[in-house]
Amino acid sequence: MNPAVRLLVCDDHAVVRAGLHALLSSAPDIEVIGEAADGPAAVSLAATLRPDVVLMDLQLGSEMDGVEATRRITAQPAPAPHVLVLTTYDTDADITRAIEAGATGYLLKAERPEELFAAIHAAASGQTALSAPVAAKVMAKMRNPGPTLTARERDILGQLAQGLGNREIARALHISEATVKTHLGRIYDKLGVDTRAAAVAVATEKRLLA
Repeated sequence: MNPAVRLLVCDDHAVVRAGLHALLSSAPDIEVIGEAADGPAAVSLAATLRPDVVLMDLQLGSEMDGVEATRRITAQPAPAPHVLVLTTYDTDADITRAIEAGATGYLLKAERPEELFAAIHAAASGQTALSAPVAAKVMAKMRNPGPTLTARERDILGQLAQGLGNREIARALHISEATVKTHLGRIYDKLGVDTRAAAVAVATEKRLLA
C-alpha cells in the first residue's frame, strides 16, 4: 500500500478549513498534517512540515494572496511541495497567474469529493489536475491566444482599472513614474488601444483582469 499523501490546507475561512479537514480525513490515503489561514503561514508551514501537496485558496486577504504564496512555496528547496489550487474563481487571469506561479493543478470548490481526492493524488505525483471548466478555458486560450501580458503589466492594468493615475500606480507598486509610462506604452501596443479607458475596456472584454 502506498503511503498517504501528506497535505497542508490553506484557506482563510475557518469553517471551510474545518470542512475540508473533515472531508479529507475520511480518505484513508490522505493525511492532513497542517492548516494555514493566510499566505505567510502557508509558506512557513510548507517549509517546516514539507507536505507532498498544499491545497491553496487564491483569496487570502491583503497581505499575500494564494498566487504569491504558491510562487514562494514552489520556489522552496527541492523537493518543494506541489500546489493544488482550490478556489471559487475561474477567470482566465486567475488561472494564468496561478499556473505561471507554479501551481500543479487548479480545481473549483464545486468539485465532487472523489474528484478532489483524485486531483490531490495526481498533484502529489506531479501530474496536472484541472477542473473540467478550467481545462476548457485553458484549451480555448491555447487555440485562440490573446495578448500576452507580463505579470508587471497585469499589475499595472489592475491598478489602472481602479482609476489610479501614474503617480499613484508608481507609489503602489514601488516603481518610478517613468517605468509606469513605459509599461503603459507596451500595454497599449499589445491591446491595440491608445487610451487608458480603452485599455481597461479591452482587458475586461478579454478577461485579462484578475
